[in-house]
Parts: sequence; structure tokens; C-alpha cells
Amino acid sequence: MTTHMFKAAALCAALALPFAAQAQVSIALDSPPDLAGSGSYVWAHAFAEHLRGAGMEVQEFQRGALGGDDEVFDQVTQGLLEVGLSPLAIVASIDTLIYGLRLPYFFADIDQVDAALQEGGMLERINAALTPSGVRVLDVTVVGAATGIFNTRRPINSMADMAGLRMRALDESQIALYGSWGASGTVVNWAEVPNALQTGVADGYLNPAFVPLLFGHTEFILHFTEAAISPSLRIAIASEDWYQGLSADERATVDEAVTAARTANRDWLPSQDGVVDQLRGAGVEVVELTDEARDEFRAASMTTYDLIVTPEQMALWTAALGQ
Repeated sequence: MTTHMFKAAALCAALALPFAAQAQVSIALDSPPDLAGSGSYVWAHAFAEHLRGAGMEVQEFQRGALGGDDEVFDQVTQGLLEVGLSPLAIVASIDTLIYGLRLPYFFADIDQVDAALQEGGMLERINAALTPSGVRVLDVTVVGAATGIFNTRRPINSMADMAGLRMRALDESQIALYGSWGASGTVVNWAEVPNALQTGVADGYLNPAFVPLLFGHTEFILHFTEAAISPSLRIAIASEDWYQGLSADERATVDEAVTAARTANRDWLPSQDGVVDQLRGAGVEVVELTDEARDEFRAASMTTYDLIVTPEQMALWTAALGQ
């Protein structure tokens, strides 16, 4: 039996419990169950507690217990798993509208993200394209302060300091972003990042401030620039078959749980204000960009928007923000 089949079988067995299928919610976590350090877990915990309070059974699966992000996604779309915490890109194989949330320097803060998703109707638009394939985005979770620039070589005080750096990239659009800054990029799987940084395959990455602390990278990551490039976001996805199979009352409870989880997640974010000081304490040199330097990064970054979203998608995101 393959690993994937074994995990799917184990999940099915776990779900074969003596209560209605609609009343059970299994959640695949994407981080350690750390209410202080993990915004994803803050969301998952508040979501689960609200459901439990309404009489639903909830089971949490630790990160990796059901496989990687792709396997969790497959299980959600097949209706084998109710809820998973996942990266934005996991649903982009179906539709890329969600990539608007990755646009550098497009959103000022998480409040603007929420305004576009909720009042601007973008979450509904995203789900209109996803739900026919068996998955919906329940919510967007914030996992830390806005992304900044980490590297092993030198302080980044301006865009000129990026010259000659080779940065770890998620995909070709991020390589283009680095190119617009005068650097280069190389796609590296996250599991291989420590080795890439220590051997010079990559000189740095873009991430929120907590990442080197959480993953033990401060031994070789020496510099951090608070560039505030984009909000640090992930998503909570759900099986559409499960969601539509709920009774009206159960679906209302799930929707209320999403709202409670979003509130808890957003209320958690200010607790991360001290993370930059923790970086300093770990020996990482921190640079705060001047307004002029940030404007230079922003202007260059905007040239890559058409590589991230289509013109039609860009128009939708712009309209959702009332710009």
C-alpha cells in the first residue's frame, strides 16, 4: 500500500465513528499547535472550539500526518477530509484569481485584505471558480507581519543593495520580482532551503519575521530588512461536498465558526510585534527601510503584476479595494 493510500485509509477509519458524518469535522493542521507563535493554529483552534461548543465533533491532525499540502488538497477535494490549512498556491491549479493576494505592495495591511475579500466580494469570486472542483476557501489566515527580505550576505538599505544576490523563489513570478529589484532568483523547495542558504545556492528569501526563528535559520540568516512587501497569508480550505451536505443549521454553525476564527486570528497579529526584537536577540541585523527606499521597491515591483495575475483579475482586485 502506498503512503498516500495508507494515510487516506487511516483517515477514513478515523472518520468511521458513531456519530453523523455531517457533525464531524477533521482538520489538517499546517503548523505546530502553538497558540503563541502560529497564526494558522490560532485560527484552527478558535474554529474547532466554536464547533465543539455547538456540539460538533472535531479531530485535529498534526502537520504531515495526512501527507503534504498536495495530499491534503486531494483529500479535501475528494471529500475524505473536511478542512485543511494550506498555502495560497494550493488552489491556483484550479484558478489563479487568489494570486492577487500575493501582489507586492498592493495591500497596505490585513484590514485592506479583509475589505477586498469580504466587502469587495473577492472571496465569493474566488470560490465561484473553485467549488465546481470540490473545494472552497473558508477563510484567509494571517500568519505574521508583512514579508521582508532575509539574506546571508549584507544589509539591504536600498534596492541597489540587491545586486548580485540570488534569492530563493516560490515560482517564476517571484523570480521576475527579484529581477525587477536587480537580483536573481532560483526555485528551491522549502525543505531544501537550509542547505541552499548554507552552500550559497541561495542567498536569502522573502518571509515574515518569525520564519527564521521558527525554523532555526538564525545561525546562517544574518540580515533582515523590514520591507513590508505583502501580508503573510495562508488559507483554510474545505470540502465542498461536505459543506453542501451540512444541514442549514450546521452550515450556519460552520460559518459562525469561521467568523470566530478570523476574529481570533486577527486579534493575535499584534502579539507578533516583538518578533523583530527576537531576531535582533538572535544576532540578526535588522534594517528599517526609509520611505524613499520603500517607494523604489514598490515602483519596481509593480512592473511584475501582469506576471502574477491577468489584466481581468487585476481589475477585479483593484475594484474590490475601491482604487
